[in-house]
Amino acid sequence: MQNELFTSYETDVFFDEMFGSDGIAPLDHYRSILNRLKSLEPTQIEEKQKQADSSFLEHGVTFTVYGDDEGTERIFPFDLIPRVIPDKEWQKVEQGLRQRILALNLFLNDVYHDGKIMAEGVVPEEVVKSSAHYRQEMVGFDVPRDIFVHICGTDLIRDETGRYLVLEDNARCPSGASYLLENREIMKKTFPGTYQAMSVRSVEAYPELLLRSLEFLSPRQSQKPVCVLLTPGVYNSAYFEHTFLARQMGIEIVEGKDLIAIDGHVYMRTTHGLVQVDVIYRRLDDAFLDPLFFEEDSLLGVSGLMDAYLKGNVALANGIGTGVVDDKVTYAYVPEMIRFYLGQDPILEQVPTYLCWNDQDRDYVLNNLSELVVKSANESGGYGMLVGSASTKKEREEFAQMIQASPRDYIAQPIISLSRHPTFCENGIEGRHVDLRPFILYGEDIEIVPGGLTRVALKKGSLVVNSSQGGGSKDTWVLKD
Repeated sequence: MQNELFTSYETDVFFDEMFGSDGIAPLDHYRSILNRLKSLEPTQIEEKQKQADSSFLEHGVTFTVYGDDEGTERIFPFDLIPRVIPDKEWQKVEQGLRQRILALNLFLNDVYHDGKIMAEGVVPEEVVKSSAHYRQEMVGFDVPRDIFVHICGTDLIRDETGRYLVLEDNARCPSGASYLLENREIMKKTFPGTYQAMSVRSVEAYPELLLRSLEFLSPRQSQKPVCVLLTPGVYNSAYFEHTFLARQMGIEIVEGKDLIAIDGHVYMRTTHGLVQVDVIYRRLDDAFLDPLFFEEDSLLGVSGLMDAYLKGNVALANGIGTGVVDDKVTYAYVPEMIRFYLGQDPILEQVPTYLCWNDQDRDYVLNNLSELVVKSANESGGYGMLVGSASTKKEREEFAQMIQASPRDYIAQPIISLSRHPTFCENGIEGRHVDLRPFILYGEDIEIVPGGLTRVALKKGSLVVNSSQGGGSKDTWVLKD
């Protein structure tokens, strides 16, 4: 490592995205990036980072952190060194993601209809029906086009050998696509020559592909479908993304008060009168969608929306009840779903998981808390989690009590040595742990954006990449063959 920027860079025991397992020489697909970094003076790097930060500020690329003394609205932290994935490596990831979203949709259609997978004991019925997001009201209902999950963000990590593993699926309201698109725009301006020379696959078609997937669901195919994005409002942590995606797709962004249900149809209030809505890309959970059907005190939804949905007069993306596959207990059974529905072995492996509702697993977890990651089955954003190796005795005791009180609500996994990536830090370039969230769209076809959102744990030694826990992001460059 002759580059002055990397003189003190250490890969340690982790798989390094740029230098691989041995940490000596850069992998072939990173050589252009390394050469470009070598050509920059420290002042130039600083200037490029300032330009990137200014672009984020100018575009309003922010997220919200609730209950923080320093204020809630933050610029999404961004690192200038892109993650690079060669074509051959990406092809396997893409095939694995296609296989996975097919199996998840077949599973959801099954559990809300015939329940064959439960009847045959592949997935215990009690696991499905005790899930916080299981919706009894959906039993027997045929969702539009038989697709429950239209937009999925599946989180991937790499272990110490560089092997990709699925960490979890986000099938309700996956977020982050806007940051992926903004990251790309900034990198094209910051390193235009390198970007062009490396033949990076484009991600700019995502809004068009998303709109096409939504329109495919429309109950009125004889005319141009009217699609809207339903947001909880300006105080939601992902509101920037809601406005960004609606603008990019050229559709209206609405709140519950902007819609009205009449005689089993949903209409949007406009200055020209009521306009019938065909498809709602909803960015709020099931419970808040219709106060007549779910949470009666919800001010975010639309009274009568579910009546229109169940009559087939409006489509929702994603479908009601998809949260069953977000449940971290259900996650443990996805390899068996793939075998059951597709007759195939999983292309992408996943992290071994201990289910605390199982007596034997629970005993093991309680006796090994310091060596495991414990997660609440239905929390997200890095909340409700214990990283045993970084925990105190008191924290482990508290989690042990919670597990014993409600074993169905907790899983545990071995602490995976997440891969690291060179990242600009206060003391120069250092390795920071990363994951990857590709976005899968399921409409007439299955479309996967090349790459996805690489999230990076900016705190030294941290394994938590979530923005709410101090994480940032990188652009992800998938190279053409």
